[in-house]
Amino acid sequence: MDTRAWVLRVKEYMKTHHMAETGDGILAAVSGGADSVCLLLVLQELSAELGIHLAAFHLNHGLRGAEADRDEAYVRELCRELNVPLKVIREDVAGFAAENGLSEEEAGRVLRYRHLAVAAEEYSCQKIATAHHKDDHVETVLMNLFRGSGLKGMGGIRPVRDKIIRPLLGFERKEIEEYLNRKKVGWCEDSTNKELQYGRNKVRNVLVPWVKEHVNDQAAAHIVKTAEFAAQADEYFAFAAEKLLCECADGGHEGEKQEELPQQVKIPTRLFDAQPEIMKTYLVRAMISRACGSGKDISAKHIEAICGLSGPGGGTEVSLPYGLQAVRGYETLEIRRFSPDPTPKKCKISMETRTFPWKKDLEIPKNQCTKWFDYDKIKGVLCVRTRETGDYYMIGGEKRKMLKRFFIDEKIPEEIRDEMPLLAEGNHILWIIGYRISEYYKVSESTRTVLEIHVNKGEENGV
Repeated sequence: MDTRAWVLRVKEYMKTHHMAETGDGILAAVSGGADSVCLLLVLQELSAELGIHLAAFHLNHGLRGAEADRDEAYVRELCRELNVPLKVIREDVAGFAAENGLSEEEAGRVLRYRHLAVAAEEYSCQKIATAHHKDDHVETVLMNLFRGSGLKGMGGIRPVRDKIIRPLLGFERKEIEEYLNRKKVGWCEDSTNKELQYGRNKVRNVLVPWVKEHVNDQAAAHIVKTAEFAAQADEYFAFAAEKLLCECADGGHEGEKQEELPQQVKIPTRLFDAQPEIMKTYLVRAMISRACGSGKDISAKHIEAICGLSGPGGGTEVSLPYGLQAVRGYETLEIRRFSPDPTPKKCKISMETRTFPWKKDLEIPKNQCTKWFDYDKIKGVLCVRTRETGDYYMIGGEKRKMLKRFFIDEKIPEEIRDEMPLLAEGNHILWIIGYRISEYYKVSESTRTVLEIHVNKGEENGV
């Protein structure tokens, strides 16, 4: 390999994807592994030609003890030799993961990008460069496909995403290692990359090599090509959905910048229903993004539930993250924000509780004043209150039923609905007291601990 010719290929790739402009500052994320070391060297070599200034960032995760300290020391020495300013941050990634209910991999990613953004500001860098390469791209496409991703996930890693640029994405890992070997530059090996308990490592070290050997040695290249088509299709449908939404009377105007997020985003049902199924999903995503400014926590299940709303009457509402609600009426499908009363009305009701281990020979109470619940499924604080917007409970399987629909089906008089006592965990109703409990919290063979709740019978409590 002619190292200079290869660096010029990287330069051309950066130009093709408009990764840097003259005068830009670029912050390189450097772990000490081969990929990030190569990234730093290539950007340093191209800095004068591209008219950029360069800085580096390293996060010590504290997960691999002496090995992590070795990586940090290596990055410090490399940046000193290259005369590149370096920002080093040490974090307790394991503690952050446990505190926030994340995997260590996800916790590291969150903290890394959080600190990268701060360091970019500190060094006046307009762009943040990461060392993702073509092999990472292939692994990501496959992992997303196995998880049931749509077009966006099948598009894999994008060369540019907001301020993030990936100059090495068009190149294979073997090219990166060959470049470093030719330059006689070493790197640090992360021992966890070989551990097969991680799904991504199995894809990288077992699945992809097997497919190349037994199915098609060009499989990785074909996956990348398919990912490009998927990314283009995703961009097309997203653009078409935005355009269609802009043409709606309540959709706003294309290119209009709103200072505040709208309270509601609507589309006529006649227009929505006339679209192909795939366009409906993109329209829903566009509506949610307009209403909350983000779609990060919106899952495929949310989208499917909204697309499946049947119309006025039953099954017309879906609760969403960000305090949003999807409501389908006679003429419009609407994404709107709702604000439950921050001080919900609590019921004056006498209640006794106890917990005990579950045994199969125990007989579950049949009366309406005493109910048993699977204690381990309760994660939040329980509250006895009256109804709020967005309340629901679970029926057979994992199907939600809105409390409003329960009132209609059971013919509960409108005038007493606001007074009925409910045992709730957030908007999930464990017990419509005097009636039924949510299937989700029912005692089953897998139950370990039972929570027994008994309410004193009285007309004022509706039981």
